[in-house]
Amino acid sequence: METTSGTLDEALERLHTTGPEFRGFLSNHGPMAVEALVRHGQAGTVHRWLDGYAAKLEDVPSPQSPLDDTNWQEALGDPRRVTDWTTYLARQVGERPWREVLAEWWPRLLPGIAGAATHPVIRVGHAVRVLLEEGEQAPRVAELAHAIGYWAARHTPLPVTVRPGGTASPADALAALPRIADQRVVPLDGLAQLPGTDGWLAAAEAVRAPQEAEAARDQLAALVRAATHRYLGYGHGDAVLLVHAATAPNAVLRTLPALPRDLWAPSLHAAWAASAALTSLYSPAEPLPPLPAGSLTPEEVFARATTHGDEHVIKLTDTALDVASWTPSGDDRALSAALRALELIPPGT
Repeated sequence: METTSGTLDEALERLHTTGPEFRGFLSNHGPMAVEALVRHGQAGTVHRWLDGYAAKLEDVPSPQSPLDDTNWQEALGDPRRVTDWTTYLARQVGERPWREVLAEWWPRLLPGIAGAATHPVIRVGHAVRVLLEEGEQAPRVAELAHAIGYWAARHTPLPVTVRPGGTASPADALAALPRIADQRVVPLDGLAQLPGTDGWLAAAEAVRAPQEAEAARDQLAALVRAATHRYLGYGHGDAVLLVHAATAPNAVLRTLPALPRDLWAPSLHAAWAASAALTSLYSPAEPLPPLPAGSLTPEEVFARATTHGDEHVIKLTDTALDVASWTPSGDDRALSAALRALELIPPGT
């Protein structure tokens, strides 16, 4: 890992000179994609990929006014304050252990997990994974500050409170969710339709949501698996946005080991609500025919995603490889879901 560690840190330092969004509201996926590329043996492609991707990114937005421990609440959910948030969080991780900062901000931000189509929590998940597994170099700690700050700036609660407590599995619960009436909308407008969608809240609350930490973790993994599998048949409803129905709960799952155990069950609840919302916003009425993975290995599937180059394909494939690794025999449906993304999403950089 020593030879690839520097590649990741260099890439993160490059990306920290750019803003978290571009073209008005599109999220900067660079930090997430480069972390996945390095993790899966593609470090040699990182700077070439980033050269192409960075061409569409924008500069860091101008700061507005400083944030501190007494006034941060006034800026929660205000995207104009994103640079103020990053500066504030960077100061915090510079003064205290990053786990302590994460544990403080996680419950504050969890109700707003749907913000920016869940991109901020996904960015947090990638940052935490590398900090936990590969080391705490300064660019990686800085990336966590950028990710948490972005989440705070885009904090967006759902317009309906979901209290899951039924008996359904995540797969069955996702399948039972009704679709919103008008799916040709941006996520924020789609979320606004949820309270008026007949049967949505009852269907969302029918999923089983254990309170014990380990059981909540296992149920979260089951949600990631179910959402990844579902993409295989239903990803064509919106090939990009439905990626996040799987990658957002997986980001939460990756973060659990760094969090106090009493936050695991609330994390499951929030991740489920976000995944359920995206599923109802963009799932089509009918599935596509099966798409077998054939004899491809996980490494070969990720290599195809790397060649394809789109950041959403890279991220979904990263999650699919996680799912495939959870059983000794692998998971062909998860790998096929990644191949579906290659089929549905136009090639990127």
